[in-house]
Amino acid sequence: MDPQFWHEKWQMQQIGFHQPQVNPFLIRFWSELGMAANSKIFVPLCGKSLDMYYLAEQGHQVQGCELSQTAIEQFFEENQLPFQVESKHQHQFFSADQIELIQGDIFTIDPSETADIRGFYDRAALIAWPETMRQQYATTLAKLIPANVSGLLITLDYPQDTLKGPPFAVSQEWIEQYLAPYFEVTLLCCEDVLADNPRFVNKQVPWLNEAAYRLTRKV
Repeated sequence: MDPQFWHEKWQMQQIGFHQPQVNPFLIRFWSELGMAANSKIFVPLCGKSLDMYYLAEQGHQVQGCELSQTAIEQFFEENQLPFQVESKHQHQFFSADQIELIQGDIFTIDPSETADIRGFYDRAALIAWPETMRQQYATTLAKLIPANVSGLLITLDYPQDTLKGPPFAVSQEWIEQYLAPYFEVTLLCCEDVLADNPRFVNKQVPWLNEAAYRLTRKV
């Protein structure tokens, strides 16, 4: 799954992965992380998610990373936020008020760019990758998250052979195998959300579990 795949998705507006509302699990569980209001929160593969606007409304500074410039520009335009652009190395930095979005490949971000974050939020990043690239992403995320920093991870799990991703199925067992070496993992909730997802119902997927985890980077 090369970068061109995602560029074409945004250019053609084939963005079924974009949620038109704030994720309910974010609203339910973010407060459990106990983040100070002005904490800087990292959001990988952020797209134009309204979850970033929600985090900013909680008083946080938001730092997102997104491959598609189209997605970033749409986020600022749709939320009526004037923005500035600065080029640094191989990335562009779009900023407005409390939100800074880094346009570029997450695998090329230097950990110095995220050294001052105090939290992170992943709803659409981990589940965006097929198996082999997901393992690479897990190690990249671990490099970008400083020690003792906590975050909220939201995943989907379903019988992978019933639907071609993305989003891809990520099980609790996968989390324990590939993320637990780097993070303390706490399962906060796991619910069957099949009835709320017509695409999965129409493809006759038998079950669809959405889970929320608290992750804390180990020292």
